[in-house]
Amino acid sequence: MADTVLYEVSDGLATITLNRPGAMNAMNTETKVALREAARAAAADDSVRAVLLTASGDRAFCVGQDLKEHVGGLLTARESGAGDNVMSTVQEHYNPIVRALTGAAKPVVAAVNGVAAGAGFGFALAADYRIVADTAAFNTSFAGVALTADSGISWTLPRVVGPSRAADLLLFPRSITAQEAYELGIANRVVPSAELAAEALKLARTLAEGPTVAYAALKESLAYGISHSLEETLEKEDELQTRAGSSEDHMIAVQAFVNKEKPKYLGR
Repeated sequence: MADTVLYEVSDGLATITLNRPGAMNAMNTETKVALREAARAAAADDSVRAVLLTASGDRAFCVGQDLKEHVGGLLTARESGAGDNVMSTVQEHYNPIVRALTGAAKPVVAAVNGVAAGAGFGFALAADYRIVADTAAFNTSFAGVALTADSGISWTLPRVVGPSRAADLLLFPRSITAQEAYELGIANRVVPSAELAAEALKLARTLAEGPTVAYAALKESLAYGISHSLEETLEKEDELQTRAGSSEDHMIAVQAFVNKEKPKYLGR
């Protein structure tokens, strides 16, 4: 991994840290490649039972595309006549990052320490749970630079805040405070900035010690149910409950309940 993204696995928890605090964790090419590979690694590693996505510094989680690099790419593309190629980053980087985070068969927590804008907002929404510093803020940003949505935000945002509010936030980009983000459902939990790192780690470790198969099934069930009929969703629940019910963790949980003990899950 590049120094712009730090990756660490400890006790079943993969921690991915965006590490360009001087650039507000903006996505230059090196960072996008590193984040893509880190997200893929965490998703593919069976020893990883939860993922914590966070960022260095106290100003920004991620402000999206590095516009300084992007301007250079636009000028080069204009001179060479390859105008569309500069936007290949969506296919090459942003889409794989979001697919890895949303498709991981384990819970993903985003610890949003500061501004999350553009693709940074999209990455936060790709997580299953967002714990947010009270000083953080969100902004869709895309229309402000004459672009449309990417990083999955046109799919995730309306599912979180509803289609009408999503249209408002995308058409008229503005800063959304942590409190408003909580009221809109963007933030699952808001904590004092000084407590974010500790609280996020505690939360992610709790998930890493939990019933991983059940968490994966819940994640799949929620994604499926929101875009399918009740009848289709009932069939999917039957399929997923069969999978969860045959896991070792389910037997551990039942035995612990009967014995009035705290279950110690194996993640399988």
